Amino acid sequence: MRRPIRLTCLLWFIVVTTLVLTACSPTYNWRETHGEKIPFTVLLPAKPSTFSRNIDLNGLPVDMSMTAAEIDGITFAVGTAELSDVAKTAQALESMRLALLNNINATPATTALPARSDNSLPALDVSATGVVRDQTYTLMARLIAKDKRIYQVLIMATGKTIPAEQADTFFSSFKPAS
Repeated sequence: MRRPIRLTCLLWFIVVTTLVLTACSPTYNWRETHGEKIPFTVLLPAKPSTFSRNIDLNGLPVDMSMTAAEIDGITFAVGTAELSDVAKTAQALESMRLALLNNINATPATTALPARSDNSLPALDVSATGVVRDQTYTLMARLIAKDKRIYQVLIMATGKTIPAEQADTFFSSFKPAS
């Protein structure tokens, strides 16, 4: 008789411990992340991955690095590139904006992004919803230029809305290096 009671107590202990640990485990485990090739600081909700590839921004070839983390179908990412000519930054930002909208077959929405802590740098804010292959995408992006460097700070969600608190944490934490 005593043995089943101990086993039952042990099972209850395991169940309660698992529930407590699960309750304490945050979905968004924010961590400070830094850019490698082009310096920046941002908070990402999970361990990030970084990759680079050559892209064409409407006639401007650039090597873009992307640092990203994904949580529950929501991707948080920072893309960086350096242009050969500072006079091309406005063109590059507009090309990035159009490419983001075209990638999800979207037109811009009127949703405002969280306020910026530094309004001195040229930036374009993009908010949109689009559909690709019957899948709905929600996009929030801030495209920033600093000297010859361009930054693409974005959140992309598949089939869901982007939580305002998480968007605010992410966008307000981004800082390009001085």
